[in-house]
Amino acid sequence: MAIAQVAAYAHLSASDIEALGDELDAIRRDIIDQRGARDAAYIRRTIAFQRILDLAARLTIGLTKNRPGWFLGTVGLAVAKSIENMEIGHNVGHGQWDWMNDPEIHSGTWEWDMAGVSAHWRYSHNYRHHVFTNVLGMDEDIGFGVMRVTRDEPWRPGHMLQPLRNLLLAATFEWGIALHSLYSERERAKDPAQKSIHTRAFLGKIARQIGKDYLLFPAFSGRRWRRTLSAVASANVLRNLWAYLVIFCGHFPDGAEKFAPNVLERETKPEWYLRQMLGSANFNAGPVLAFLSGNLCYQIEHHLFPDLPSNRYAEIAQRVRELCDKYDLPYTTGPLPRQYLLTLRTIHKLALPDSLLIATSDDAPETASERKFTVLETFPGVQDQLPHSHSGLRTALRRVSRTR
Repeated sequence: MAIAQVAAYAHLSASDIEALGDELDAIRRDIIDQRGARDAAYIRRTIAFQRILDLAARLTIGLTKNRPGWFLGTVGLAVAKSIENMEIGHNVGHGQWDWMNDPEIHSGTWEWDMAGVSAHWRYSHNYRHHVFTNVLGMDEDIGFGVMRVTRDEPWRPGHMLQPLRNLLLAATFEWGIALHSLYSERERAKDPAQKSIHTRAFLGKIARQIGKDYLLFPAFSGRRWRRTLSAVASANVLRNLWAYLVIFCGHFPDGAEKFAPNVLERETKPEWYLRQMLGSANFNAGPVLAFLSGNLCYQIEHHLFPDLPSNRYAEIAQRVRELCDKYDLPYTTGPLPRQYLLTLRTIHKLALPDSLLIATSDDAPETASERKFTVLETFPGVQDQLPHSHSGLRTALRRVSRTR
């Protein structure tokens, strides 16, 4: 089932993991020493661009009278909302720009343009997800409570509806994240009074968000309010679909591994680094696609360094790739359509009972453990079929593939 011995799965010794951790710490120190005016200018330009795009899109919707104008404005508004949510809201919420000491661009003050309360999200995401990434029973983002994405979760008849749930979640992703974050806050509340505070904050945010998107801006359009209302609703759905695609492709394609709770026992910082590398996945992107995804196409780098500026992830990725080559570790990435098709396959496949699945629970694309490598003991001749200078996980996976 899930990985219980991370070092054994990665085929690295304790000294290897320690050395890997030292090299990742060096990358972190380098970026912290280098960040400065260029990074501050980047986030300020991004915020200005997003606000101008948002205004231009809304004016296009309100002032044009034809369908091309409605379409152009709707797409522009969806892009503006996506940039605000991912490249700005998500990354500011991680504290990536707190070092600037700007009271507006700070994790403690930024409230993003979506249904959920930023403070609720910071606990469920920054703490529960990023600290305990893909650890069963600790990371609530494994399937977001509505998807079975690992065989470590027992199958239930309700999972047969998973393909439909997936479509619903994609279209309403901001609401799924909002409720997911609220439940995390209520779960850790000490008493009913605290739960009530979190619920009131959630309802207040929803009232403000609905009022802005579906009442205020349509009202500005006068008799053409239906045009504005349909454009805003469509832009929100498009934004939800894009955010869902980016997040799912960073967490659920083949190669994004899951871990048993015991891996947290006496886990060191280098071991945490290694778990982040094994539990995350990237997708290939150029500068434009990276920007539109909030640089979350670099999910591996984001999980290694969640509080470093997102505009630095491309250069960090080059060094992380070099480390993966050095330590013979896989660097899980691929074209965006391929990563999503792999994710979609897992979602549909795990809607079925385990009895209908072929691969074992230790050696399936979506669920693996260190026990998948016992086959190499059965076929020892495979050990010498692949040349390598440092025999790590990548070579071991290729050997297992050869035995099949």
